[in-house]
Amino acid sequence: MTFEVDQKLRPELARDERLLWSGMPGQGLRWRAGDWFTVPFTLFWLYMVVFGTSRHGFQADQPPLYLRPEGIPFVLVGVYMLVGRFLVDWYQRTRTYYGLTDQRVLILGGLFNRQVKSLTLATLSDITFDVRSNGSGTITFGPGASTSSWFGRSSWRGTNNQQAPAFDMIQDVRRVYAMTREAQQSNRSRTMA
Repeated sequence: MTFEVDQKLRPELARDERLLWSGMPGQGLRWRAGDWFTVPFTLFWLYMVVFGTSRHGFQADQPPLYLRPEGIPFVLVGVYMLVGRFLVDWYQRTRTYYGLTDQRVLILGGLFNRQVKSLTLATLSDITFDVRSNGSGTITFGPGASTSSWFGRSSWRGTNNQQAPAFDMIQDVRRVYAMTREAQQSNRSRTMA
């Protein structure tokens, strides 16, 4: 737990709630599993918009599609998918904070506005994690939609809404997962008593 992350989470805690763990997702530009599909597709997309339309099917007195008003959105989408989404994802992770308390899972984030996601441990059903060789990984709280995995946990508008909440790209994921399960068990025991 770091002081900065703790300070961001403190206002969200109830009076009798105790913070067990806090953290942030990995920082910097990151390559995600979905990028193995998205980047080649985007390169093909841009190639077709820029070169495919300039060699075939345009008249000599008209500019190529990518220079006309109806072609510019295709170029902008391609540039965002190739470069912009990495920058948006990086920026969003600099503003994301995770907290595990004795009662809840907290996720603070948002691109422009502060968003707080709170999940009660006693009612939480599916908790899964994946781990990388360096010990980092992701803990997912609930089932996720398979179509959103194409985008990884990117910031393409609307894809995060389809995914289950998660502690994404955290260090020492096995330890945090064990702490979460332990807190969940003790929370359920208190609720039943």
